[in-house]
Amino acid sequence: MKDPGRHILLGRMIGALGLRGDVKIESWTEPRETIFRYQPWVLRSPQGAQDIVSGIRGRDTGKHVLAQIPGVTDRDAAEVLRGTEILVPRSALPPPRPGEYYWVDLEGLRVVTTEGVALGTVSHLFATGANDVLVVRDDERERMIPFVQPQFVTGIDFDGGVITVDWDPDF
Repeated sequence: MKDPGRHILLGRMIGALGLRGDVKIESWTEPRETIFRYQPWVLRSPQGAQDIVSGIRGRDTGKHVLAQIPGVTDRDAAEVLRGTEILVPRSALPPPRPGEYYWVDLEGLRVVTTEGVALGTVSHLFATGANDVLVVRDDERERMIPFVQPQFVTGIDFDGGVITVDWDPDF
């Protein structure tokens, strides 16, 4: 774990539902209702203002994940939250199981080939449906490397801050 004080983006508020202030959220946790386990939330508005909120309740309705935010009691108040990001401290998340990683823990690690050629650092990751992808950047270019172990990602050394990949540096 690189920075236990770092905040992790777990979801976003995407609109209001009903008249009582329920907020529809897009949750990136698995399963998606797990987002309610990690509190307090740091709510960051699209303009960058932040607020810390505890006591959020919610449920997965199958179609939406709905949240009841303390103090949000009507549709207008809920609609104001559209686009607000939901963050929690990295330390609030449970440790990953052996062989599993939080993407955020991979960000910033140096990436080298099995031959020792430096490719840059992990900027971020994204899912494609088929597999996750490491986005590796250096001063000159950006590479997208499938996060497939052990075929392309051959090693992760958190202590050394390095991910080793079997990848052609010219690709």
